Amino acid sequence: MAAHLNEYLNDKFGIEGKDIRTYSPLTLAYIGDAIFDVVVRSILVNKGNTAVNKLHKRASDIVKAGTQSAFIKALMDDLTEEEADIYRRGRNSKPHTKAKNATTMDYLDATGFEAVVGYLYLTDNMDRICELVQLGIERLGLDILE
Repeated sequence: MAAHLNEYLNDKFGIEGKDIRTYSPLTLAYIGDAIFDVVVRSILVNKGNTAVNKLHKRASDIVKAGTQSAFIKALMDDLTEEEADIYRRGRNSKPHTKAKNATTMDYLDATGFEAVVGYLYLTDNMDRICELVQLGIERLGLDILE
């Protein structure tokens, strides 16, 4: 059985695992943003060779704050109590930046979504990330899997 990516990286670089419950929601969102991007890009690339500009446009449309906000709204009833708490902490955080082309509410919702993804990644729960991403894709009617 393959090691989870975060566990694998910690092992390769000699990093001791930390208690992520002490991490700020913005730290969770920071890594969650990157992981969501990797998941979306991986889906797109693994569907077949496509022009990079098309890949970038499609990925950008999905990982932008407005779409992430729509994702979390579509998934709220499916979140565990713990995930919902992480989302609320992320949404209620005070980010020092603002997304381009996004409302403040969309940006805060997206930060909450990213915090959930980051939390799941750091707890080696890629299965749950993929489950939520797939549910979101289906509920939003995105054609990423076609």
